[in-house]
Amino acid sequence: MRHGAHHLPPPLLTPHPSPTINSAAAAGGHHHPMLVSVFLALLLPCAGMSAVFIVYVCILWYASNYRTDNPGTLATKQVGEKGLSVSELEKLPKVTGKELVLGTDCAVCLEEVGAEQPARMVPGCNHGFHLECADTWLSKHPICPVCRAKLEPMLFDPSDVNP
Repeated sequence: MRHGAHHLPPPLLTPHPSPTINSAAAAGGHHHPMLVSVFLALLLPCAGMSAVFIVYVCILWYASNYRTDNPGTLATKQVGEKGLSVSELEKLPKVTGKELVLGTDCAVCLEEVGAEQPARMVPGCNHGFHLECADTWLSKHPICPVCRAKLEPMLFDPSDVNP
């Protein structure tokens, strides 16, 4: 048995570092900063743009919800919503398409006014439109859709007679 006493079993607790761990640690030390740099170069601009977009959306939301507190915007809304009344529309001259002076193209619907179709002519500038188109437009906007001439209140004076 002496012969077996000289034979030693391999040590079990002796740590042998794995070659893959050593090579990964050595290689990762060189590639890791570059990988982080690429990641940050892509992530930071996206995060910054997202933050700017979120701030922009919040500003739009705030402006739309608290807009009525500003007296300047109330005046704008009143001008935009104040068109001609039905009685004022009735005082505007009604003609047919063949009586239109400045062409037969309706600037509201972009179609031609037929020779026998009812039309409305804007006093002052004499632009003509389909009757329905003109009434719809002028009930919302007191201006000519072609030249933007404002329809003044004196145009609706009952003493002024349209031929």
